[in-house]
Amino acid sequence: MTDSIPKICILGGGFGGLYTALRLSQLPWTDQHPPQITLIDKSDRFLFSPLLYELVTSELQSWEIAPPFSELLANTPVNFQQGTVTAINVNNHKITLDNQNDICYDRLVIALGGQSSLEFLPGAKTHAIPFRSLEDAYRLQDRLKTLEQSDRDKIRVAIIGGGYSGVELACKLADRLGERGRIRLIERNSDILGPSTQFNRDTAKKALEKRLVWLDLETTVADIQADRLSLDYKGQIDNIPVDLILWTVSPIASPLLANLPLAHNERKLLKVNQYLQTVENPSIYAIGDAADSRDQEDKPYAATAQVALQQSDYCAWNIWASFHDKPALPFRYQPLGEMLTLGVDEATISGLGLELAGPLAHLTRRLVYLYRLPTLNHQIAVAFNWIAQPLLSLISE
Repeated sequence: MTDSIPKICILGGGFGGLYTALRLSQLPWTDQHPPQITLIDKSDRFLFSPLLYELVTSELQSWEIAPPFSELLANTPVNFQQGTVTAINVNNHKITLDNQNDICYDRLVIALGGQSSLEFLPGAKTHAIPFRSLEDAYRLQDRLKTLEQSDRDKIRVAIIGGGYSGVELACKLADRLGERGRIRLIERNSDILGPSTQFNRDTAKKALEKRLVWLDLETTVADIQADRLSLDYKGQIDNIPVDLILWTVSPIASPLLANLPLAHNERKLLKVNQYLQTVENPSIYAIGDAADSRDQEDKPYAATAQVALQQSDYCAWNIWASFHDKPALPFRYQPLGEMLTLGVDEATISGLGLELAGPLAHLTRRLVYLYRLPTLNHQIAVAFNWIAQPLLSLISE
């Protein structure tokens, strides 16, 4: 153990960053040298992103899925600073924020999430709404309310990207809009949910078909205007009228990563070793969407909350071990299956020998995510609300 107070800085308050900070605060540091842990995020709230879709249908409230960092960290030694990182000085071990404050570190965790790739398609940044943040969900809500209050007979929605987010969003929107909705899901590949299990893919297709969601497979978007899309299907261009365009294409890495004097892959993600340390600087760790982390067969891990959550435990332990002369643990991902929401009160689950669909899968998914919420106090508050709301509804009737 060093004689000075360990300074640990964590960039990004998503699943990787927040859970690393919480885990670090729980490890047995010596009383003489407790660490100075600083968590930095541009938002004042943590977002439990797998439940963001429930805001579309008002199944959940924003406080349930986006609690403030000040609340989550109130009973911990973790110091939260809201701000945007503008520079990382690897040589001097300093972080610079947009308020010009510098923060020094002994260990740095880069857990910056990806960002929407709207700049790569003409018209996307101006006319399409991404769906990655609480602000995106609010913007979508406002647009939906405007469309619902209009005299339009049909509300035409185009969702670009047939991955997990696009499919889940399509089902939620179809349930919200009902017969007024005309929803199409646009995917450049030959099928939706490419990396998903066959059971979940088949269940999702049935859910989309039941909700009359139109699938445009092997189709790319050539251009986006305020009220139309130009779709390219095998060289044939069709112009499709739309009222709302949603962008759920895979995100790109934070531009900040590309400027670091560290090893990157072709997607500008930071290359890390088995201990989640950047290969050129062992005092810097990278996890989640920021890391090019690979399994024993050299296959990259998917950029999912489940991977980031598991990495946070290893990352926290390895940082603690580096100050206590203990052995580091190589990261070993344990796939626990995948869950998708497929509309109101419906979901699909596949993993660990379990395959569920429908209302039972919806309930199981909710309970699993309740357990995964970051603190016990927040879990209790959300659980109480989930129990109380149906009872209050019955009483009011």
